[in-house]
Amino acid sequence: MYKVIGKVATRTFRVLWTLEEIGQPYELIEAGPHSPDVLALSPSGKVPVLVDGDAAIPDSTAIITYLADKHGALTFPAGSVERAQQDALTHAILDEMDAVLWTGARHVFALPEDKRVPEVRKSLKWEFERNINRFADRLQGPFLMGDTMTIADILCVHCMNWAISAKFPVDNDKMRAYGDMMRQRDGYKRVHENNPG
Repeated sequence: MYKVIGKVATRTFRVLWTLEEIGQPYELIEAGPHSPDVLALSPSGKVPVLVDGDAAIPDSTAIITYLADKHGALTFPAGSVERAQQDALTHAILDEMDAVLWTGARHVFALPEDKRVPEVRKSLKWEFERNINRFADRLQGPFLMGDTMTIADILCVHCMNWAISAKFPVDNDKMRAYGDMMRQRDGYKRVHENNPG
């Protein structure tokens, strides 16, 4: 059984959702960033960390890529054109959504108070809105890659959820409908049911 170290309200959600979608059992060990349990396995102190046997794998994207490849689900085969397109989407989400949101979060709570520049959030919100509109143009439907759900969808919807909670604009009708559809998936719902904390 996989062990996942982290908290549901972080990028750990991506890993739990992936595990639910591919039908793999797991144990969630609740621990926050930089806690002793996390630092023992990840030098950066960031969550999540996946423990698979004797191996500890940090970083949510690395983890869900590993799980998708290992179980042959939520991904296209390595070396295929479709996989290259999936990877391009994954990197675009990390660059154009995740990184923008994380920069905004750092200037609210993560950076030392004297290093924060709250005014930067206005620019970041503009950038995020522009980027999410671009993703709407790329949405092939019903998933980002057409008829096949991939880990890129998990990353994208998690970032959209994060944006809503951080009060970043998610006003594009096409993307909102896509997010609503994804949140109705049984795997998504089971993360909340199985991990109410």
